Order: sequence, then C-alpha cells, then structure tokens
Amino acid sequence: MSTPKSKDIILIGAGVLSTTFGTLLKHIEPNWNIKVFERLDQPGIESSNERNNAGTGHAALCELNYTVKQPDGSVDVEKAKVINEQFEISKQFWSFLVDQKEIKDPKSFIHPLPHISFVQGINNVDFLKNRYEKLKQHHMFKDIEYTEDREVMKKWIPLMMNSRTSQVKVAASKIDDGTDVNFGELTRQMAKNLDEYDKAEVRYCHEVVDFKQLDDGRWEVTVHDLIDKTTQYHVADYIFIGAGGHAIPLLQKTKIPESKNLGGFPISGAFLVCNKPEIVNQHNAKVYGKEPPGTPPMTVPHLDRRFLGDEESLLFGPFAEIGPKFLKNGSNLDLFKSVNPNNVLTMLSSAVKNVPLLKYSVQQVLMKKEDRMQELRRFVPDAKDEDWDLLIAGKRVQVIKDTEEYGKGFIQFGTEVVNSKDHSVIALLGESPGASTSVSVALEVLERNFSEKMGDWDAKLKEIIPSYGQSLIEDEALLQQIRAKSAQSLQLK
Repeated sequence: MSTPKSKDIILIGAGVLSTTFGTLLKHIEPNWNIKVFERLDQPGIESSNERNNAGTGHAALCELNYTVKQPDGSVDVEKAKVINEQFEISKQFWSFLVDQKEIKDPKSFIHPLPHISFVQGINNVDFLKNRYEKLKQHHMFKDIEYTEDREVMKKWIPLMMNSRTSQVKVAASKIDDGTDVNFGELTRQMAKNLDEYDKAEVRYCHEVVDFKQLDDGRWEVTVHDLIDKTTQYHVADYIFIGAGGHAIPLLQKTKIPESKNLGGFPISGAFLVCNKPEIVNQHNAKVYGKEPPGTPPMTVPHLDRRFLGDEESLLFGPFAEIGPKFLKNGSNLDLFKSVNPNNVLTMLSSAVKNVPLLKYSVQQVLMKKEDRMQELRRFVPDAKDEDWDLLIAGKRVQVIKDTEEYGKGFIQFGTEVVNSKDHSVIALLGESPGASTSVSVALEVLERNFSEKMGDWDAKLKEIIPSYGQSLIEDEALLQQIRAKSAQSLQLK
C-alpha cells in the first residue's frame, strides 16, 4: 500500500486561528509537514492574548448584537443559533484535546461562568423580553431565565445592583451554562504541542515578508530571521495566513486577484480593569448590555469576570481607540502602506459611508478617565476611580470590501475566509467572534479548499468533533449529549 503524498503547508502567525488549524490538520493528515512562522518571540501575544480579547466565550447567550430587532418589533435569533452551535463545536475540539492529554488541565483555560444580558429603559426592556421569549422556544436556549425584579437581580449581579437608586426600568436574562475562556493559554498549549510534533515546527522571531508563486503552483515564501538577521526561502503547497491584523497586508503581497479591492481599518478596544478581590468576588458573570444607538456591534458595553491564570479580574468596556497600527506590536505606517491603487476607491467609499462611525471613534479617543468611569457607573453605580485602571487591548482590523449587495466600501463584521482560486492561499480576516468560533472557521477552510480530501477525513473529523456533519440546531438530543460530554471533559460542572 503506497503512502499518501506528503504536502508542505506554511502557517503565518501563532495565534489561536493558526494553532487551531495546525492542530486539526496534524490529526486528520499526519503525513503533511507543517511550519509555523511567528514574528514575535512567543505564541498568542497579539489578539489571542488573554489581556487583548476581553469578553471571551462568545456563545450568543448574552450578546444582544447577535439577536436583531426587526422593523415589526420581533427579534431574529437565527445568528444566535449559528454562533451557539459554532461554540459547541469549539468545545468538542477542546474536549478531544483534553481526552488526548494534549491539554492536561482544562481549568488552565476554561471556567464555567453565567452569561447575563442587562438593559435599562422601557424600549430596551421590551426588546430583552421579546428576545427571551423567542430564544426560550428553541432547545439551545431553553434554560434561559428572565426577570424585571430588582431583588432577583441583586442575587444575580450584586455589584451592579448595589447603590442603584435610579428608577429607570431594568431587566436581565441569564443562562448559567456560559464560560470564560483564556485563549492566550489555549493558544500557548496548542503551539507547544505543535512544536513537539515530529511533522511540525514553530519558529518564533521569523517574519514572512514576501511570496512568489512558482511554475508548478507551489509558493516560495521569503522569511526574515529576526535574531540571526538572515533571509530564508521556504517552499509550500499551501499558505495559511492567520496573522490577525497583519493578514490583509500579507494577503496583498501574494498579489492574488482576491486580494484586490480589499482593505482594513484598525481599531483597538480600551477597557477599565479592576483587580481588587473584594470587588471582583462580587461579580461572577459575563454581563452584556445594549450598544448605544447608531454604533457598531464592537461598542456593546460589557462587564466580565476574567480568569487569567492565578489572577481574577473584572473588565469593563470596550472604549474605542484608533490608530494606524494593524497590530499592537505593529508600525504606524501599517494603514498607509495597505492603501494601493486596487483598494483606494474601496477605502474612500467606506470613509464616506461611515462618517458617524469615524466621529464616534474620535469621540471615544478623546474620552478622559472620568468620562469612562461615568460609563462604568451605568453598570456599577458605586464604582470608585481608584479601583479601576485603563487597559489597552489588542488590535482588530475591520475588513472593508466591495460587495454586489452593499456596493463599494462595505465594512465586514466578523471573521471572513479569503482564498485563491487554486486554493493554495488561504487567509483569515476580521475579528469577533473569531477566537470562540475558531474551530468552525478551521472546518470552513477545510471544506472550501480541500473538498477532494473531505471524504478521506470524514471519519477522523467525526472522532474529533462528534457532531460533525450533523445539526445541533435541529437535533436537540444530540445537542444535550454533546453538551454533557463537553462539560465532563472540560470540567464545567
């Protein structure tokens, strides 16, 4: 019996998306050679880092921007179902890694945490109640609770209800089966396992700077060793660009047609953080509110308890921070270098269409700490300035593209897969809820770019992700079975 021909694949970036894809690939195609190049000296330092992706564990249990109010007043929950299924797929993959002893202690990266939605004002209360009633009809969210009773809310979110004297109407919904995920730690463990695998290697302080497609369709990748100050050339059958905010500039360097008419706008999130145990211990939940009118989904305020190794914190935000860098450890020339003749009209069209967003971002940047504290006090009425510090989180680059439906300069929210026509170049662009749904994104990459191999991989994929090929949205019994198994493996009960 002949050995299947090995392929060489290069992954750019050692964040959660690249390490997830590399880990999945090593299990389904163990004969392939994997090289990971990371420009920094450790994995998961940029957007995957636990201090740069506040508000993790996105499962659409409490995030109100995934349930959209329709013109007739009804609430569309279809996106919430999809994201919840994607998070369940991620948990199945992580459970597999725990069962395989590739992750020795699930508590190192995941903790159970109630997910709560909290709103103020009559209109928002009506919206939340309608959302609750619609979600409760579906088996994915059947355990959701709802209340307008302040005494009940004092039990759910005591820190937020203490000293709340305003007579503004409030309401909350709660699902206990949420989680907090430390994606930085998860990324570090997957990167370590990849580097120890005999068919894979992870090289830090190695920056990919250029690409050239060879006559045989493979790619020559130019890499700078930032320690030795040398230039290396590596050849690969496939290139996977999972480099966070730097993915767009790298994709542009491939010069594939799909990289044209594509741009990005960088934005950071700033958060207020509290590390005082006597305050942190009063809030054991991830709580999302409603975004201000006329603002994008990234502006949704939330107060989260975070488990960061041995440290537990509260984070509140986000507050927008803008600047030209595409990465936290990037260059102030990143944005300007990304504009070229192919996308300049796309970028200008986006600027014209999104004047309110730009105005909002500038207003956010000009906020002083006292302004941010006033926003926090809408959640925590008796918050004191001296208990909270400002944290600048990681960079996100919003994808800007031309579409038939929305015309030039459309801002894409979420994670997007872009690939060359010959499927030899694959790039992941965008932002939230990318980390939480990284496994589904990796599966999408496989299905879109390796369709001829999916039959061979099917059995292994079902071993790794038992629900693969089935619908958790449609099959209640399967969902309950999957949730029970994940809860056991990940020690969530």
